[in-house]
Amino acid sequence: MSISVENLGWKIGRKTILDGVSFETRPGEMLGLLGPNGSGKTSLLRLIAGLKTPHAGRVLIEGRDIRETARRAIAQRVAFVEQHAATNANLQVVDVVKLGRFPHRWMFAGWTAADDVAVEEALERAGMSAKRHDGWQSLSGGEKQRAHIARALAQSPRELILDEPTNHLDVQHQIGLLRLVAGLPVTSIIALHDLNHAAMFCDRLIVLNHGRIVAFGSPEDVLTEDLLRRVFAVDARVEASAHHGRPHIHYLR
Repeated sequence: MSISVENLGWKIGRKTILDGVSFETRPGEMLGLLGPNGSGKTSLLRLIAGLKTPHAGRVLIEGRDIRETARRAIAQRVAFVEQHAATNANLQVVDVVKLGRFPHRWMFAGWTAADDVAVEEALERAGMSAKRHDGWQSLSGGEKQRAHIARALAQSPRELILDEPTNHLDVQHQIGLLRLVAGLPVTSIIALHDLNHAAMFCDRLIVLNHGRIVAFGSPEDVLTEDLLRRVFAVDARVEASAHHGRPHIHYLR
């Protein structure tokens, strides 16, 4: 396992957002995080990334509590792509991606050949090499998301956490981005809204509802008609796709 979550709890005031959440990731897997709005997905991801401190339980990376790990050390192996990641300055794409190298650099240290290699590999993996000198404001929404993923990859992470990265993208860019993430040699945890996309690309799925895990396993085991009715309040038929063999959800009127 690379990430282990043990009995995690999180509150805002008196309101419980997450309650008793526990799971482990498998190295190299793409783990999908599903749930209705307000189920606690974003809070869980931010806790895993070490951006929030849990009120109960703990997050372990390679068996070590992240609260006992230096922030720089976490940033050197865990990359987080936020739901509404923004870059206000009109930087070139390559300069945005270079920001991902900060956790690996030390005060007064110059830019190194290793930094160049990491940036170039990140641009290539994200399909943004040809856009390296383009200004940020000239990019499409899909290109901006790919650039943010390239920045995250420049961190040379072993774990990649993404909070609904396909939101506001057209379907072509949604599919392209998910193919990109699925092909990366890292452990990824990705929050998604589209259940069919989650079934197509994710190795395993977690479903949150009211801050608790209500289902965890393979897409075939998790995405049942009963769960869709109970958790997402939709009537649907679930069948194995003739094209990829994964579950496909047919929503009913």
